[in-house]
Amino acid sequence: MRDQRIVTLMILIFILNVGHTIDHVARGAVRWPLTADSVAFIVVSAIIYALIGLVLYLYWYGKVGPRFIAIVAALGTAFGWFGHFSSFTDQPPQHILHAYQSMAVGWLAVGWLIALMLALIVTTIYATRLWLTQRQAQAGG
Repeated sequence: MRDQRIVTLMILIFILNVGHTIDHVARGAVRWPLTADSVAFIVVSAIIYALIGLVLYLYWYGKVGPRFIAIVAALGTAFGWFGHFSSFTDQPPQHILHAYQSMAVGWLAVGWLIALMLALIVTTIYATRLWLTQRQAQAGG
């Protein structure tokens, strides 16, 4: 049985990821002619969108449950954290903020990234809670 909140959260993650991808492109992640860095960004982006679509499809048709969603959302959270908030990144929020001539656009991009990360975290927590609740219900009845 589908939980509409998980579906809504996954669609929100997709939309927020589109905005974050646009931010990366605006900051020069894709150059012409294509470079190795551009191709790597395009491939990673395509994999992320394919994964979101595949997970949503599998969940919609009952092939996977909230545990799978929780795992994928947690992995997405880790990927975003290492990509923008860890000490290993070359694109921390300060880099994003200062990549734009307009501070308002820079703050919009940083805020959008934060919203994406929060959506991933909320999805991880909610899907985990839903999975544990379903598991408890199955064990008790």
